[in-house]
Amino acid sequence: MPETMRPRSAPRAHVTRGTENYTAQEPSDWFLRAAGAPIVGSLALYVLSRKEDAHVDQLVAPFTLIGVLG
Repeated sequence: MPETMRPRSAPRAHVTRGTENYTAQEPSDWFLRAAGAPIVGSLALYVLSRKEDAHVDQLVAPFTLIGVLG
């Protein structure tokens, strides 16, 4: 196969493969339970009148996605 037709390996492919291998080893329910921690943390910060720091609930979506897709 000519050099110009060979697919290039993306530099991010190594990182992606490592992340996928790690998340595949962890049980999905661990990530789904971990999604609840930012909710509790955000609620606690809100109750403690630290509303400007209560944005940790944005971590719920990534944990949920990893748990469902993992």
